Amino acid sequence: MTAPPGPGTPPPLAGGRAGAHALRPLLDTVLEALHSGARARGGPLPAGGPGALAARVQAELGTVLPDHGHGDHEALRTLVHTLTAGAADPADPLCAAHLHGPPLAVAAAADLAASALNPSLDSWDQAPAASAIEAMVTRTLAAEFYTTPHADAILTTGGTEANQLALLLARERHGPHLTVLHGANAHHSIPRAAWLLGLPPAQALPTPTGTLDPATLAEALATTPGPVLVTATAGTTDAGLIDPLTDLADLCDRHGNADLHIDAAYGGLLALSPRHRTKLTGLTRARSLTLDLHKLGWQPIAAGLLAVPDTTLLAPLAHQADYLNAPDDTEAGLPDLLGRSLRTTRRADAFKIAATLRSLGRDGLTHLIDRTCDLAAQFARLLEAHPAFELHAAPTISTVLFRPTHADDTRLAALRRTLLLDGSAVLGRATADGRLWLKATLLNPHTTAGDLDALVNLLEGSTHR
Repeated sequence: MTAPPGPGTPPPLAGGRAGAHALRPLLDTVLEALHSGARARGGPLPAGGPGALAARVQAELGTVLPDHGHGDHEALRTLVHTLTAGAADPADPLCAAHLHGPPLAVAAAADLAASALNPSLDSWDQAPAASAIEAMVTRTLAAEFYTTPHADAILTTGGTEANQLALLLARERHGPHLTVLHGANAHHSIPRAAWLLGLPPAQALPTPTGTLDPATLAEALATTPGPVLVTATAGTTDAGLIDPLTDLADLCDRHGNADLHIDAAYGGLLALSPRHRTKLTGLTRARSLTLDLHKLGWQPIAAGLLAVPDTTLLAPLAHQADYLNAPDDTEAGLPDLLGRSLRTTRRADAFKIAATLRSLGRDGLTHLIDRTCDLAAQFARLLEAHPAFELHAAPTISTVLFRPTHADDTRLAALRRTLLLDGSAVLGRATADGRLWLKATLLNPHTTAGDLDALVNLLEGSTHR
C-alpha cells in the first residue's frame, strides 16, 4: 500500500513530464475497483432502494474528510468500488430508462487525457491545442447539418444549456417581448429558459398525437403579435417522436417574423445515417439546432452542442475581460474564446468527441446508430407479438413504449419501482394517450436478442407476482 505523502511532500500531479508515470499505477487500481464493483453489483443497478444504498455508502466511506489521509490507492479502491457497486450502469442491457447512453471506451480514455492536462477553454494561453481541436470539431459537426459556408457550433453541457442559449440568442435578435411557442411534447428546458431569461411565459401548444400539428401552430401564429420563436423537437424524451419539421419551417417562413429552433438533442445524429436521415427532413432550416452527443453519440457526459448556420448568429455571446481576451491580444491574433459560451471555465469536452470521430469515422458511427435503432424495432416486434404486453407504437428512433396488457396505471408504476428496488431492471415511464407506459430507451449497441428476451421474461414474471 502506498502511504500518503509525508509533511511537506506534495502529492503527484496528473500532468507534466512525470504525470503519466504517476497515473499508471493509479489507473490499475481504478480498473480493478471498476471490475470488483460491477461484480458486487451483479445487475443494472444496486438492490435495496435509496435508503439501503445511502446506508451502505455511509458504512463504506465513513468520514468523507478524515483527519489523516488513507493514501491514493486506498481512496481510489474504496471510492471507485463504492461508486461502481452503487451505479445504475447504462452499459448493462437491462438499464434502459434514460437518454444518456453507455460511453465508448475510447471516449472515456480520451476524457482522462483532458482531465490530466486540465485545459480551460476560456483563453488561448490556457488551451492552445484544445482550442484548435474544439474549433475543428464544432465546425465539422455544424457542417453535417448546415451547408452554409460559415456554419458553426458551440459546446454546451447538454440539451438544456443549448436550448437556453438558443432562446437567449433569439431574445437578443428580437427583444424582450419575444413570444416562445412550443409543443406540449417539448423538453421542459424550453419554458424554463423563457422564465430564466425574463421572457413572457412560453406558450405550450397541445400535441395529443405526440407531435406538433402544423395546423395548431398556424392557428397560434395567426393570433400571436410581435416576434416569435417556434421550438420544434426531433426526438421527444417520452417517445422519441419527431415533429413535422418541413411543415413547421414553412409556417415560420410565411409568418415573416418567426424564427425556428429545433431541439434535436436526441434525434439529431440520425443525420449521419443514410437509412434514417430522411426522418430529419427540414432540420437544416432551423435558425439554431440543439444536439447532444452523450445520447446517440456515446460520449461521457457532458457533450452538448448548439449549431447555427452562420457564426455571426453567435455574436451576442461576445464578452471582453482584459485578463482573458484583451483587445490588443485579439488584434495580434490570439483566438478569442470567451464568446464561445456563457461559462468562463470550460473543460475540453470536444477532445473526447474528436477521439471518437477519428476512431470510428462516419461509417463506424452510422453502424452504431443503425444497430441501436434496429434493436428498438426488434424489441417492439417482440412485444407486439407477445400476448402479455401492449405496444404503444413502432419506435421512431430507439425508444419503445409498452405496458403489461392487464395492468392499470397504478400497478404499472408499482411494477417499475419494484424492478428498481430489486435491482433487476431500469425502465422509464411516460404518459401517452392518457395512460402510463413503461419506456425502454435502447442506446446500448452491445445489447443482443437474448438480452431482449431476458427483459421480456423478467417483466412477464414480475407482472404475475
